[in-house]
Amino acid sequence: MTMDREKQYRQMAARGKYQRLYAHLCGLEARVWRTTFSEIESIIGFGLPASARLHRPWWANQGRGNGHSQALAWGAAGWETAEVDMEAETLLLRRRPAATARRLALDEVWPVHSAGAWPEGLSLRREEIYEERI
Repeated sequence: MTMDREKQYRQMAARGKYQRLYAHLCGLEARVWRTTFSEIESIIGFGLPASARLHRPWWANQGRGNGHSQALAWGAAGWETAEVDMEAETLLLRRRPAATARRLALDEVWPVHSAGAWPEGLSLRREEIYEERI
């Protein structure tokens, strides 16, 4: 079910207002991208809203599927914002670590191996374990 949601988020970002930013980030091979607000405007093909230049929260990373269309664009592409400088109108985008995308199951970390049949006469009952034997 998680994969279906991730796919839906990517589809929404690919059709959304910031689809060109999403496509640009998907095409980058770098781990980090330092850019300017103006460069982002040239990629998306329109001017950023005034709030992007006035309010730092506009650049906030948001939970999956929650939040604004611009955050969905970079989030669905696997990126997050960092080092936003409102005065210089620059920011750093970096790829999210792959480890946060999926948690490993215990069986993947510590594989289950069969030890064979349970020995005949072996019991784990407390009474039998602590029974004094002569």
